[in-house]
Amino acid sequence: MAIIKFPKEMRWGAATAAYQIEGAAKEDGRGLSIWDTFSHTPGKVLNGDNGDVACDSYHRYHEDIQLMKELGIDIYRFSISWPRVFPAGTGEVNEKGLQYYHDFVDALIENGIEPMCTLYHWDLPQALQDTGGWANRETIEAFAEYAEFMFQQFNGKIKKWITLNEPWCVSFLSNYIGAHAPGNKDLQLALTISHHLLLAHGKAVARFRKLDVEGEIGYAPNMEWYEPFSSKQEDIDACNRALAYFIEWFMDPVFKGSYPEFMVDWFKKKGAVLTIEDGDMETIHQPIDFLGINFYTGFVGRYKEGEDLFDLERIDIGFEKTDFNWNIYPEGFYKALTKVKDQYGAIPIYITENGACYNDGVENGRVKDTKRIDYLKQHLTSLKRSIDAGVNVKGYLTWSLMDNFEWAEGYDKRFGIIHVDFNTLERTKKDSYYWYKHMISNGWFDM
Repeated sequence: MAIIKFPKEMRWGAATAAYQIEGAAKEDGRGLSIWDTFSHTPGKVLNGDNGDVACDSYHRYHEDIQLMKELGIDIYRFSISWPRVFPAGTGEVNEKGLQYYHDFVDALIENGIEPMCTLYHWDLPQALQDTGGWANRETIEAFAEYAEFMFQQFNGKIKKWITLNEPWCVSFLSNYIGAHAPGNKDLQLALTISHHLLLAHGKAVARFRKLDVEGEIGYAPNMEWYEPFSSKQEDIDACNRALAYFIEWFMDPVFKGSYPEFMVDWFKKKGAVLTIEDGDMETIHQPIDFLGINFYTGFVGRYKEGEDLFDLERIDIGFEKTDFNWNIYPEGFYKALTKVKDQYGAIPIYITENGACYNDGVENGRVKDTKRIDYLKQHLTSLKRSIDAGVNVKGYLTWSLMDNFEWAEGYDKRFGIIHVDFNTLERTKKDSYYWYKHMISNGWFDM
């Protein structure tokens, strides 16, 4: 039996996002977001589900915070619904929406839980989408103004800020693949938006520095691991393109001040041209205090012309899978983290999302989600390996605190360590909740 023990200063937490848990979509002056529009468009979300009620955390947050307190986490990552504070994206503030977040953050702090705030977790105000959304440079400025307002409001209360969650999803998944709101399928549009998102991040960081806000700021890209099927150069190159789609494309500009040329050339080959205006890269390339990393899965890939955007064929070599049909690849977690360290240095890292979808139900008041516990054990072991290899990991936040609205999959996929009955909204602690609580309390677990 191997004991996996973490440093005493390691921070432990859980994560959620506003549209996935809050509900109260039409209450207290909240404006429409692109996810309200998308989820109410027939055929876009499984079973026609939407986030109108979700977990109803807007009304039940005191109950949810008590569940966090009992769990023993000392940090909680949540996101602010931009249209709940600025219903039109800019202009008039919705005081009731703003007060909700003040009350919520105060309650977290009163219960000894540090708030980690994500400013943008995909719920762009529909009013801004109507004028071009992230393809319109005016949205960059609107985000910077929204960010500055939140910094001023919560300076001294919130000391860990994340500008953007998963810019790959916001750009390519949502505007090239079309699986998420607003559901476009245009590579040029997605490429342009990817750049604009990084500009919005940079402008928000600049406002944070100018205001001399107390605390730290970073962003949270998602990444997958791609392992070459063979030592053939064409397989290696195909996997490097797929990796760069998540890592270099969204990290090189922030940490190095430039985009990877081989990817710029590849996108151009596929008909999409990156347009950079004077001053853009300086805006993006400025120091951040920490990097958030979201990791779930990985693949083995080999070259196959025309197979996908990067001429990459994914090969199933017998991976175990979650109920989302995602490969379980903890070795890829270790490799992704060490790659980031090797390429960008020992920047402080928080694992801002990591978890698994298993759809276990409640039986006799209990949820026996053994496979989720196994997933967490495997990935936390890889995390410890990365720490021992010199990766500067400061904290780990599992996704998710509770089952919620899983975007295009609606309520069909469950990631929580707390079960939610979406008819009654009753919360039930899963076995994984108790396992995680024990692990946090002890700072170690056994394999």
